[in-house]
Amino acid sequence: MDSVIRINNLSHSYGKKIALHDVSFDIPKGRVFGLVGENGAGKTTLIKHMLGSLSPDSGSITLFGAEPTKDPTHVLGRIGYLSEDRDLPLWMRVSELMNYTRAFYPGWDESYAQKLLQQFRLSPGAKIRTLSRGEKARAGLLMALAHKPELLLLDEPSSGLDAVSRSEILGVVVRSVTEEGRTVVFSSHLLDEVERVVDDVAMIRNGKLELLMSMEDLRAHHQRRIVELPEGVDEFPALDYVIHAQGEGREWAVISHGEANATRHALEDLGARILDESVPSLNTVFIARVNGEQRVTH
Repeated sequence: MDSVIRINNLSHSYGKKIALHDVSFDIPKGRVFGLVGENGAGKTTLIKHMLGSLSPDSGSITLFGAEPTKDPTHVLGRIGYLSEDRDLPLWMRVSELMNYTRAFYPGWDESYAQKLLQQFRLSPGAKIRTLSRGEKARAGLLMALAHKPELLLLDEPSSGLDAVSRSEILGVVVRSVTEEGRTVVFSSHLLDEVERVVDDVAMIRNGKLELLMSMEDLRAHHQRRIVELPEGVDEFPALDYVIHAQGEGREWAVISHGEANATRHALEDLGARILDESVPSLNTVFIARVNGEQRVTH
């Protein structure tokens, strides 16, 4: 598949603080790509590089084959962007904001914009400052989508929103991709939402790429098991394929990474009895990887 975004050994620091360190991955065309990580992990810094508002200290980033800082005309007109803080001019009315935004994008589709206006239940005459947080998010998404960008960047689009608004925004994103083949980069700390909509996920931890795989592979290659250790063994052993183990005495909850049959047989070869087995959620995998290979007892 063609790559819309290519990131090669990208590093960036704010003074002595390392925000990104040697990050490399590609984002293929027509995929919903999730960026997850703790607050301060580097997600927003990475999106700012995609927008060309930051330059790498080292390494490179290209969108549509061009560097956004060197060729913004080639890149920015093909991007729709929704930030966490919405960043909309509060003194404008919704209709004025639409007219203002339309002037920047030759590809603006007025009929599509009007359709979104109705779908989002936004009044053209309403001033931005009077809109609720959810309405501001929908207004921002309308401006990001109406020129039908090839790439949609969403930085914490659901932050602070109620469940109905979150569901509505995610529904539009999913339809936008499936019906029109857009590429979406979706950064969020709400991992249950990420899991519902993304095709691929990149986990950023302390500025480094901790994990990169499709959601299909993530589900296929992570397991959560409740195991009972053999009598006389009260501490879970250090094992390469175990990401995190938590328990007390003989009973432990174990998150493992690898081919399911192989990790199951490896645990059984230790003499452990498997009491329960399930596919962990993205949130469970994330917490396990943030905690590292700790053996936690209560």
